[in-house]
Amino acid sequence: MRLAFLGSPEAAVPPLRALVEAGHDVALVVTQPDKRRGRGPGLLPTPVKAAALDLGLPVSDRVDDVVELGAELGVVVAYGRLVKAHVLAALPMVNVHFSLLPRWRGAAPVERAILAGDAETGVCLMGLEEGLDTGPVFRRARVDIGEDETADELRLRLIELGTRLVVDALAAGLGDGEPQAGEPTYAAKLDVDELCLDWSRPAEELERIVRVGRAWTTFRGRRLKVLRACAHRVTGTGLTVPTGTAPLELLDVQPEGRSPMAAAEWARGVRWQEGDRLGS
Repeated sequence: MRLAFLGSPEAAVPPLRALVEAGHDVALVVTQPDKRRGRGPGLLPTPVKAAALDLGLPVSDRVDDVVELGAELGVVVAYGRLVKAHVLAALPMVNVHFSLLPRWRGAAPVERAILAGDAETGVCLMGLEEGLDTGPVFRRARVDIGEDETADELRLRLIELGTRLVVDALAAGLGDGEPQAGEPTYAAKLDVDELCLDWSRPAEELERIVRVGRAWTTFRGRRLKVLRACAHRVTGTGLTVPTGTAPLELLDVQPEGRSPMAAAEWARGVRWQEGDRLGS
């Protein structure tokens, strides 16, 4: 099948490579423009652009370039931008979305599922419409969310599942999609303030924020990232701190300006004493 592929981050690379390996003619890859990433002075391509160039595929950062492409279908994976109606009128598209729609429409479905304490999530292959993740669903697959699973770990499983889903669906034919049924919820991007640990909140809630990634607090006026913590199983190897309910055991942290380290090592370094509190 002659395809256009739209995607940007690392999560979109495995589906792109799998479609090429499956024998599809990826006539154009559309991704976001090069930009400065990290502390270096130069502009860097998106992971999808780097992969496309490695595969010898043509690349553009203008989505309108698909209009006259003569492709049969557009495949969208974490493109990061809305596709306008005139483009969709010229080329039908499907989107690999990492949730069980209509739950968690939007930009951060993996993170919102963990924060909400969902027991399961999944992947939907849906028809792309101008509305936000409103299209009919052609395929869906469910997975349980592990008790200790981080957003990065869950995303990796969903990428693998979504890759198989789109390759198998194109091989078998999309068929008719089903309208989404149920009350929609929305997965807005996370604000940095949402990742600040409020130690008056329940331990389970704080653990979920840590599992999302980039959780932070302060100690003696300096920022401290909390990389790994556990509320449901105390190992005795970390630093146990009070919360609004049960204690939370911090396992790995990263002090401001330093490398990640075990929480117990950090506690020894700052001479943590009984009665000390985070968020200070």
